[in-house]
Amino acid sequence: MTLRAEPAAAAPGTGVRRFTPAERWIHRTTAALMGVCVVTAACLYIPQLAVLVGRRELVVRVHEWAGLALPLPVLLGLASRAFRADLRLLDRFGPHDRRWLRAALRRDRRPGSRPAGKFNAGQKVYAAWIAGAGLVMLGTGVLMWFTHLTPLVWRTGATFVHDWLALTVGIVLAGHIGMAVGDPEARRGLRTGVVSRTWAEDEHPLWRP
Repeated sequence: MTLRAEPAAAAPGTGVRRFTPAERWIHRTTAALMGVCVVTAACLYIPQLAVLVGRRELVVRVHEWAGLALPLPVLLGLASRAFRADLRLLDRFGPHDRRWLRAALRRDRRPGSRPAGKFNAGQKVYAAWIAGAGLVMLGTGVLMWFTHLTPLVWRTGATFVHDWLALTVGIVLAGHIGMAVGDPEARRGLRTGVVSRTWAEDEHPLWRP
């Protein structure tokens, strides 16, 4: 099967336009809300932080409202054509993505071993996982908040799932941030919307500027 390059709009000069202002706003707002959820959850479940911060009732309310607001940036972002186009790319998994994953698992960094379009397979897997986890967290959180909606056994199960999935989300987010720290050019793309043409050709060879 022939690998087909994905088109991208070139920015003036030597840079390549990777994200629009709307897409960067969605990412930043989602990241901020997720950060609030993680920090407040840590303050609720880690005794040392709970004692240090105090005001448990306020922390609970901030956590709940940040969690409820978490889907809003994505929902509002659907008004952006560029964001909808990126969602379609993230939702497509082709033969080159399987090649990328096999190379990543083998830690193979040879040129051409990790073919990727605008988003590589790792980013697609992360996006799908975090979206699913977010929906589960939202659903279980609502069951825990509105205690009159369901029987006690449902709320007990929701609490168990919510707590352990929250721990998993924290670990996955740490890995996501670690990957971003190791790739300054990717961070530049999220900060300014523009990346270098050389980086685009090296890291995302199927995404043609």
